[in-house]
Amino acid sequence: MKINNRMSSRGFLILLGACSCLALGFTLGKKVGEITPAAIDGASELIGISFNPAEKDSMIGNLQNQLANYEKLRKVELDNSVAPALIFNPLPKGFAPSLEQKPLHWGLPTSVDLPEKDVDIAYMPVHQLAVLIKSKKISSERLTKIYLDRIKTYSDTLECLITLMEEPALEKARQMDQELASGKYRGPLHGIPYGIKDLLAVKGTKTTWGAMPYKDQVINQTATVVTKLDEAGGVLVGKFTLGALAMGDVWYGGKTRNPWNLNQGSSGSSAGSASAVSTGLVPFAIGTETLGSIVSPSTRNGVTGLRPTYGRVSKNGAMALSWSMDKIGPISRSALDDGIVLSIINGPDINDNSTIASAFNFDSKKSVKELKVGYFKSYFEGERASKNDQAVLELLKEKGVELHPLELKTTIDAGPIVMMLIAEGAAAFDELTRLGLDDQLVAQHKGAWPNSFRAARMIPAVEYIQLSRQRTMLIQEMHELMKDYDVIVTPSFAGPQLRITNLTGHPALCMPNGFNEEGSPTSITLLANLFEEEKLVMLGDFIQKNSDWQAKRPPLFNQ
Repeated sequence: MKINNRMSSRGFLILLGACSCLALGFTLGKKVGEITPAAIDGASELIGISFNPAEKDSMIGNLQNQLANYEKLRKVELDNSVAPALIFNPLPKGFAPSLEQKPLHWGLPTSVDLPEKDVDIAYMPVHQLAVLIKSKKISSERLTKIYLDRIKTYSDTLECLITLMEEPALEKARQMDQELASGKYRGPLHGIPYGIKDLLAVKGTKTTWGAMPYKDQVINQTATVVTKLDEAGGVLVGKFTLGALAMGDVWYGGKTRNPWNLNQGSSGSSAGSASAVSTGLVPFAIGTETLGSIVSPSTRNGVTGLRPTYGRVSKNGAMALSWSMDKIGPISRSALDDGIVLSIINGPDINDNSTIASAFNFDSKKSVKELKVGYFKSYFEGERASKNDQAVLELLKEKGVELHPLELKTTIDAGPIVMMLIAEGAAAFDELTRLGLDDQLVAQHKGAWPNSFRAARMIPAVEYIQLSRQRTMLIQEMHELMKDYDVIVTPSFAGPQLRITNLTGHPALCMPNGFNEEGSPTSITLLANLFEEEKLVMLGDFIQKNSDWQAKRPPLFNQ
């Protein structure tokens, strides 16, 4: 860690004491390992605990041993891909997901008309493009060229692209056309172009994590998610931007833009994935969420994002920010598209010990009226309630869906538990802080990663474990709250639901429901029990078939 003039003298003395006690291992004017009662006092002030003189004297030997162990620890280089031995499990007591995989019924149309204009083709959802490909009304090669042309035309304006994969994409598209001509059809993603967030590794390409220190990084593997999509016939056309190290929409090359308002960022951290789908640069893209990184950009860009249950999708080959909270999911133009993609990337992986086997059983023949649908009543009432959110409830009522009011109440406050994310992130990027490489990140405000990672060094291990124990209680409470409902409708950002469900691992579907007074898209969110995403897709598809919110296009990119 570098010492500079940004700290006050008192702040530095406190930090120096904390560094000794908490084993940060940074020194100034004293040899490594010299721990004094005054140093313990400084650390104690930061963690809110005090010790008497005898206790401090007794602690010194233990702290010196701990500091020596930390010095040994730091001699071992840990790659970001190495997960902790303690694996997070979101399953509450007495709950296990179903393993019975049944045939999938998407209810795709038998025929789809091919639009005359390329722009109209570009904005078609996956479930319609799949029919066009299968019926050979359009080739994968032509479809891929349409999207490549749009990427080359608009990606600079949007600042949403890191790597264009033109030649491999065209080669794969031609292969898919040849296979189809010979009678081989891989399924609804056969020949469909797509993009990924650039924290997913692809062998032979850069994987930049959106951050300056890693802008030339090449990881010699391909993420499991990408491998599964490739095997399903998907055509990878590009790697899209993310806010540096999965925060926000600011990356080393700029700020990814909201296509509905180019003066505004596209939100993050799946900024490029959502922006690209919104502007018809790809029909779907892969994003990730730790604490809102699919929901937030899906809202801002007016697209449909699915955050799967924690453990349903392998994180192998993805940058780790929080091993216990990271989730990978699709962003597309419809709930049905998200379901199709999820059916492909779903499943356990021997390379990711946090994955949990579970069936994904979507059947378009089932009636939405079979679902028990709840809604968080108070979030739809009062002065702050959104008319767009209320319109979704009205639509469901008009279509005969019975709605059951309930409230989101837990005895555990989820706010402090988010410190687990900060602590895990600081561990994932330990050397970034210790070696002073954090100065290379573009964002340096108080809420940015460099400052958060530094502050996280002061979170005691005991408190981290206590937070984890409270998280166990929160998981159980949410299970008891949600187990009587198939789907719960909620405003996307009302109350603590976004924070809570990311901590408990519950799935969410975020979808457009209109525009605000400034003309920017808004969204509604559907929640379900663990590993019951098919119910989210079922209700989301029903809403979208009875509305046109998801069909809107950003005017500047509708050409």
